[in-house]
Amino acid sequence: MSFNSIHFLLFFLTVLALYWVLRRNRVLRVAFLLVASYYFYMSWNAAYAGLILGSTLLDFFVGRAIFKAERHRTKRALLITSIAGNLGVLFVFKYYNFFIGSMTQVLDVAPGSATYLYHSLLLPVGISFYTFQTLSYTIDIYRGKLEPTGSFLNFALFVSFFPQLVAGPIVRASHFLPQLERDSRYDDRQAERGLAQVMLGLFKKICIADLLALSLVDKAFADPSACSSAYLLLAAYGYAFQIYYDFSGYSDIAIGAARMLGFDLPINFNRPYCATSMRDFWRRWHISLSTWLRDYLYVPLGGGKGSVHKTARNLAIVMLLGGLWHGAAWTFLIWGAIHGSLLGAGRIFHRFTGIDADRSSQSTPARLLRVALTFHVAAACFVLFRSVDLTAAIAFFRQLGSVAPAAASVTPLAWAALLTAACLEWTPRAWVAKLGDTFLRMPSPMQACVITGCLLLFVVIGGSTTPFIYFQF
Repeated sequence: MSFNSIHFLLFFLTVLALYWVLRRNRVLRVAFLLVASYYFYMSWNAAYAGLILGSTLLDFFVGRAIFKAERHRTKRALLITSIAGNLGVLFVFKYYNFFIGSMTQVLDVAPGSATYLYHSLLLPVGISFYTFQTLSYTIDIYRGKLEPTGSFLNFALFVSFFPQLVAGPIVRASHFLPQLERDSRYDDRQAERGLAQVMLGLFKKICIADLLALSLVDKAFADPSACSSAYLLLAAYGYAFQIYYDFSGYSDIAIGAARMLGFDLPINFNRPYCATSMRDFWRRWHISLSTWLRDYLYVPLGGGKGSVHKTARNLAIVMLLGGLWHGAAWTFLIWGAIHGSLLGAGRIFHRFTGIDADRSSQSTPARLLRVALTFHVAAACFVLFRSVDLTAAIAFFRQLGSVAPAAASVTPLAWAALLTAACLEWTPRAWVAKLGDTFLRMPSPMQACVITGCLLLFVVIGGSTTPFIYFQF
């Protein structure tokens, strides 16, 4: 059930209405949302709901046991149990085949002779997201930063809350669980803001991301040799915008839908293509993941303490694992390695020169130059994301650098989508906020007309339902 489908619209309107009918009874409304969340997930594959339930049961009871344990050794053993259980399932479904394939290449096993070692299991949707979410719960309890919840219902909803279940944002228990304990009161203004954010997310997905894919990106990556260098350059820009608006569109819909239900979810994107360095980029891109990696990997490794070379090493390790988190392929590993190297190099450069690329006092021309450079680096790295394998990525870059003409031309629709994407990202924030405030000040009949017009536009442009890119991660 995708956010950009009629099925989800009917599902969400039903959930929204019944949830507020049950608002006075906390247990009933939590139980109802839990059932709705499992129904939402089971619409993809009912059997895999058992994986979420298993992870929920494991970490609920392990979390309580860690809190009650008196010996540090016992606490550590319980934490290892949680980590091994969650990451073990993730490894089997997401990385096992990649590991077997890599090992057969290293050992030079004859093609086809190890076919029986592979499995044909489908990758459960959202497994990377809810695995990190449940792990943060037990780790925080182990660190003494969180007390376990006594309500299994609350914890189960924390793990499976349907707006952010499939592709985030990755939510911490300390942020979400207290919201289940407070009184639930309907707020017209919050509901309107949530609705506006949902509409913005649908616009990003349908009118920008999907149009870029259809009119520009898919053709270039399907056969780079048939495209000119200029076309491939625009396609690289197009995919950078496509993946951004596809994923941030999902996040907007998730945050907006949760807000309409009375919940607050953390921001996941903050104009990443306005970043002045790769360090700044990762403060703005997929914020819930970057902060998770910082708190649960980078800091335990030593963070920025010690020598600058150790800091660079820690950044490289974290981003390499971050790349692997996105997918079991060499393209993702190399993508992570490049980002880790750039972050490490930036930290070393700052340590020895004292120059801060992100300082607010820099001149406008210098800032614009840094923004342009950072955007191009990010766009080049995203070519690895889009390519089916390393060979395809090399072919794309080789054709891009050949400066060879070809028959492919950029359509007016592609130009319109590109310009819309650029304007929405680089338009001053105050202008976008003013547009949203204008919608909120409209009388209800006018808001209804705007919403109806947008939905009709989405239907006309959208055609078939295109899955969100991050569903595969």
